[in-house]
Amino acid sequence: MKSALSLLACFVVASAASAQDDYPRRETAEIRVRGGIPNLLRKANAADGRELRVAYLGGSITAAPGWRVKSLEGFQKRFPGVKWSEIHAAIGGTGSDLGVFRVGQDALAHKPDLLFVEFAVNDGGADPVQIHRAMEGIVRQTWAADPETDIIFVYTVSEPFLADLKAGKCSRSASAMEEVADHYAIPSMHFGVEVQKRLEVGSLIFKGEAPAKDAKPDRAAPMLFSTDGVHPLTETGHVLYAETVARGFDELVKDPAATAAVPHALGEPLRPDHWAAAKLVPLGESMLTGEWQKLDGGEKGDEIAKRFAKFLPQMWRTSAPGAGLNLKFRGEVVGFFDVVGPDGGQLKVTVNGGEEKVAPRFDAYCVYHRLSKFQAGADLAKDAVHTVSVTLDSAGPDKRTVLFEKNRPDFDKNPEKFAPKVWNVGAVMLIGEVVE
Repeated sequence: MKSALSLLACFVVASAASAQDDYPRRETAEIRVRGGIPNLLRKANAADGRELRVAYLGGSITAAPGWRVKSLEGFQKRFPGVKWSEIHAAIGGTGSDLGVFRVGQDALAHKPDLLFVEFAVNDGGADPVQIHRAMEGIVRQTWAADPETDIIFVYTVSEPFLADLKAGKCSRSASAMEEVADHYAIPSMHFGVEVQKRLEVGSLIFKGEAPAKDAKPDRAAPMLFSTDGVHPLTETGHVLYAETVARGFDELVKDPAATAAVPHALGEPLRPDHWAAAKLVPLGESMLTGEWQKLDGGEKGDEIAKRFAKFLPQMWRTSAPGAGLNLKFRGEVVGFFDVVGPDGGQLKVTVNGGEEKVAPRFDAYCVYHRLSKFQAGADLAKDAVHTVSVTLDSAGPDKRTVLFEKNRPDFDKNPEKFAPKVWNVGAVMLIGEVVE
């Protein structure tokens, strides 16, 4: 199964945001230079054989071997005296509300010289306030770690964004991100501008059926951008995205105001409730109650743990009803970075002994395993001590009913695949500090 096509959660999220809501939309512009990327250009122009690292933080569109790979190849051609390397920090089906917790581990720990941030599609249904908090948190974490790391926001598109694009407007999510970009003078690149130009003249079809593998290419036919309305095809849509990056660099390189290398100053925040303190905390054995297994993510270890070891260096699993974890912390947000899949169970969650809530670790896409997360508590009193309790429920979701209809044949053919009820989890998402 192709990961870029299977992770359609981002499409569902984007669909939740109506193009008719009243959040003010920004005018589209393919490139906004703002403060530019002066530190990267200073290093690249030195042409002294040094290595420069480019981090790509985003969802499945960036995880695919498309614009990410093509743009890095473009940097190598543009600056041949530099050794370019990538930091692959993209996870399909996830937005900035997870990205802000993992940017430190997955991108900043590897000391990037440039950070691309791509979450417009997966944040399509998010509250703009939440987008502000997370995107500002990513920026402030980055410059706190290294004020000479340059940042570029990129805005990909999906089918629900087309009405806004046709009107010359950014999507709701990109509009919210532009406010953060304005505040911090971060350049942005809107990948949808070229898509819309081609739609208007009829040289591009945004969504359609892929031609048969043995079909002869029709050069006179319009370009097919995607087959699902979300993920660009490698040989068409991703090429357009990479070409936008190249044009963006043309603008960034020639703008004299954006090439004077200076460390980025954080200054006053856009929002006082930004999430710059977001982080991942590995699960400690002292947090766990009941029967748990620490999975081996090594070469001969557990298959799921191996598959996701890059982003979850450690993973724990329980299949024992009543097993769980208890965490005491001082802070304002808590959640969990985990894996959902066919074997996913159902959790019971309480914060500060309050109302018990149910968190299924199974959804309509769960014919395969993928990284996920859930938030247990937010907007808590940040100076107070809180407790969160999570236990594996003996009950579980009606998996066949939950699955999309197209996925139910898999359930019918392989019921044993869906029979377990487990929780695979690797880290706490925390804004605060653990209290022993």
